[in-house]
Amino acid sequence: MSTLTHDYKVADMSKAEWGRKEITLAEVEMPGLMKLRERFGKKKPLAGARIAGCLHMTIQTAVLIETLVELGAEVRWSSCNIYSTQDEAAAAIAAAGVPVFAWKGETLEEYDWCIEQSLKFSEGRGPNMILDDGGDLTNLVHDKYPEMFKEIKGITEETTTGV
Repeated sequence: MSTLTHDYKVADMSKAEWGRKEITLAEVEMPGLMKLRERFGKKKPLAGARIAGCLHMTIQTAVLIETLVELGAEVRWSSCNIYSTQDEAAAAIAAAGVPVFAWKGETLEEYDWCIEQSLKFSEGRGPNMILDDGGDLTNLVHDKYPEMFKEIKGITEETTTGV
């Protein structure tokens, strides 16, 4: 795997300020994550975690991403759907310094590229945790980078289909 070449790729960084306002509003509606930040933020229990995420890049996901970072994780993110990204959320996360590769209306080739970018951590390392929706990120690791499984401690798969 090649080394990191991009810190982020989103549709429009000018949407970051609006995204930040929406994230601030969403935090009020997500007390569980806010309590985790308050209770464990200083302890950094996720220090050493390299989390590759492939979930819908929405405002709510942005709150999750920022919680993971505040708890000490290194995070890289892509969206699990070419149509579901809220561009203002992606821009706000990129502006906060989190590598994110997502925009609404990606082509399938761009989608694949974005998912691959979420695997490229510092020092050429891969993730040690995966948060997935639809299995595309996990499938990419399985098919193209099976050696990464040696360091992966856990994979979560979100589904609304019940499969």
